[in-house]
Amino acid sequence: MPQMHHPIALTPRPVHRLAVLLVACALVGPGARAEKADSRLPLEIQADRSGSADLLNQVSRFEGHVVITQGTMRIEAERVEIRQTPDGFYQATAWGSAAAPVNYRQKRDGVEEYVQGRALRVEFDGKTEILRFIGNALVRRTEGSRTLDEITGAQITWNHAAELFSAQGGGIATGGGTAASGADGRVRAVLVPRRAADAASEPARR
Repeated sequence: MPQMHHPIALTPRPVHRLAVLLVACALVGPGARAEKADSRLPLEIQADRSGSADLLNQVSRFEGHVVITQGTMRIEAERVEIRQTPDGFYQATAWGSAAAPVNYRQKRDGVEEYVQGRALRVEFDGKTEILRFIGNALVRRTEGSRTLDEITGAQITWNHAAELFSAQGGGIATGGGTAASGADGRVRAVLVPRRAADAASEPARR
């Protein structure tokens, strides 16, 4: 199958206000920004099946095991749409399925930790620095093979600028039906106590 390889700058779809906020927690602690150098690197997109670019409307679409990389950031999805706003920012939406959800991974800035997430749909807005996981969402902070913190919900929002995760339970429309955070629709979080050595190694808050 031919493979499309198309470098482009990324930033996803405008975010909508959460109807019900069931839990908000600083899951990854102080200094939890994504790797700063990533935003200065080229963004590359590869797809197995198809790719198109509408230059007039500034919209690009890719299908078939789409892989987006930018430095340490990596997103894998079945389908991706990228738009450029009039002020020069990019907005991206990635779709997956129950069998093959969207997967996201990016290194934290200044520490050897990664933030990993998966959901039926992922939206990322480069202007607001907000990443949204929608439908059977799970986000965790990892160090090597060790999971440090984990949160699940119907929808999880990661605000890079505010260094804050928030999660919503209940049913969320994903574009392909409604998905809940679990059988009872509840938000769940597992937060591992931070050791003194971990706290001392955290980069200073910017």
